[in-house]
Amino acid sequence: MPDLSLPTLTVVSWRDPVIDALGYVPTSTYVERYWLSILGPSTTWLVRHLDQRLVEEPDGATVDLDATAAALGLGAGRGRHSPLVRALHRCCQFGLARAVPDAHLAVRRHLPPLTRHQIDRLPPSIRASHHRWTATERDAGVLDAHRRRARHLALGLAELGEDVATTTQRLVRFEIHPIVAEEAAQWAHRLVRARTEADAAPALPGAVAPAPPTGAAAPPPPAAVADLAARRTAPPPPPARAPGGTSDHSGRSERSDQSDDAA
Repeated sequence: MPDLSLPTLTVVSWRDPVIDALGYVPTSTYVERYWLSILGPSTTWLVRHLDQRLVEEPDGATVDLDATAAALGLGAGRGRHSPLVRALHRCCQFGLARAVPDAHLAVRRHLPPLTRHQIDRLPPSIRASHHRWTATERDAGVLDAHRRRARHLALGLAELGEDVATTTQRLVRFEIHPIVAEEAAQWAHRLVRARTEADAAPALPGAVAPAPPTGAAAPPPPAAVADLAARRTAPPPPPARAPGGTSDHSGRSERSDQSDDAA
């Protein structure tokens, strides 16, 4: 444990490529449903609180211990048996945090799956639920089928204005696996948000005009339009001159008039 006699504690991320790939974020359904029975509510909420601080300050967060205890409802004091200190000890005891040089506390950003010993300590109903969870994760075919159905339902809920948490809860009530429900809710809200931002974006200057519908005639180029307008506004050409003479309004040439006079 780091030195807790100081009023503040510097918290940094504990990077672990294996656990980061296989584990669960502190706000996930897995942590809330299964780790909660192992850690207890105070330690679970502390892990979530520290993770949120690291989301806001990825390079390291300076945590005020008294303010943290008050925010979590753990009371004042930093004595050996105070609720906050006991929660920090439990984080280190279960491998979710560890002391690092410079009096820092490194905290995992992902919690690992429960061990066999930890699963055996779960209440019977929670243990059975955990078995179903792991069985579903192992069955890739079932997981894909669940994911397709979950995304279809989640998209409809997101379009109705439901937030991510409510969408996830509704999918779980529809007997969608919790981890699939959470992933589908996040996906649906990202898609709806992207569509909304695309519809609200103003047209950029010089943007290419949309293509005409299939089967419709393509609009003429600007040069052709200008040439056609010039032809319509230009005066008509003079009457054509007949060979050997000029044309009059009757259409007869001067040579024809001379022939008539001679006759």
